[in-house]
Formats: sequence, structure tokens, C-alpha cells
Amino acid sequence: MKARQSGFTLVEIAIVLVIIGLLMGGVLKGQELINSAKVKNLAQDFRTVPLYIYGYQDKFRTLPGDDVRATAHVCAAGATSCTTLGDGDGRIDGAWDAATGTPQPESVLFWQHVRLANLASGPTQMTDPNFLPLNADGGRIGVQAGGAGAPLDVRGSHAMCSGGILGKYVIQLDTALDDGDPETGSMRAGTGSGATLTAVSSTNPLDEATAYAVCLGF
Repeated sequence: MKARQSGFTLVEIAIVLVIIGLLMGGVLKGQELINSAKVKNLAQDFRTVPLYIYGYQDKFRTLPGDDVRATAHVCAAGATSCTTLGDGDGRIDGAWDAATGTPQPESVLFWQHVRLANLASGPTQMTDPNFLPLNADGGRIGVQAGGAGAPLDVRGSHAMCSGGILGKYVIQLDTALDDGDPETGSMRAGTGSGATLTAVSSTNPLDEATAYAVCLGF
């Protein structure tokens, strides 16, 4: 007896290819939705932090972190102290990604002041491991004084930066909040940390797989 060898018909192969195509399309669409949600989350940070500053100024006529009367403003009645005072020079001194330490940089005190003032959520004790805020990509979020020495030379009285953002999100973020070019405008991107960031440029081109710090001047 001769062995018979059976195989798939063209119709069966076509059906399998259609199913694979639908699955691939669903996976790609799902990933697109995840990326879009992440960019919206990152963008929301840049919209919210300036509101903390404006809200604190409206309430106490001073800057959070720089508040020389912070104890009277944000501590509970009768409390001898719940925070550290700023120097009242009208600037949020310290790097946007500064760590907690002694003395506390005003850029770190900023988070304690706005949280104690019930403008922002989060722990108020600096010893809490979750005290320093992170973005959706796990990078630091911070704010510092603008002007001379501002990261990436962004323009404005203040600079808000968010670190660890992959290059594939940077263009989308800049398009949503600025001019779509991370080399120019109010929002810029760079590699490195603190105020010593290397700006995206023709000699330091944006790479989708590289993590960047994105800063917005306001």
C-alpha cells in the first residue's frame, strides 16, 4: 500500500493567515494604546506641577520650598515644627533631581510644602522611600528655579523636569505640550542628570531606545 500524504488546502492556509493578521493587528493596536496612555500620563505631570506652584503662591504669597514661614503656613495648629523653612529669596534653589539630605534643598522641600498644604498627594515624611516622586517611566520628577543655570537653558521663572523618558515618547510629549521639536521651544530634552544635561542636537540626536530628561520652562 502506498502511504498517502495530506496537507493544508489553500483555503485553510488563507484562514490561518487572516487569523494571524488579526492577532498581530490587535497586539500592535494594544501596544499603541498603552504608549498613548503613558504619554498622556507624562504630559499630565507637566500640567500639574505648575498648578502646585500657582496654588501655593495664591494661598500664601510665596513659593513652596522657598517659604520662610512654612511652619506657620502648613503645620498643624500647635505643632512646633513639621517641615524646614526656605530662605525666602524668591527662588526654588537646588537641582530638580536633588536627593534628600542635610540641609534639605528647596527643590526637595517643595514636595513637602505642597503636600502639607494639601495641594498634592504623597508622603510628607522625607524618610519615606516613596517621598521623591516618579513618573510613569520610573524617572524622577522635579522642579527648580529657572533663569541662569536652568537645565537645557529652558526659558521661564521655573523649570520642571521629568527623567528616564524613552526617546520614542519624547516627540509625542513635545508635540502635545510644545512645538514638537525637543531641541527648541519651552520644552527640551537631553541626556544626563541635574543641571548638566546634554541637549538633544545634531551631534546628540534623539534615539528611541535612549532615556532622556525632558524639561519645561514656565
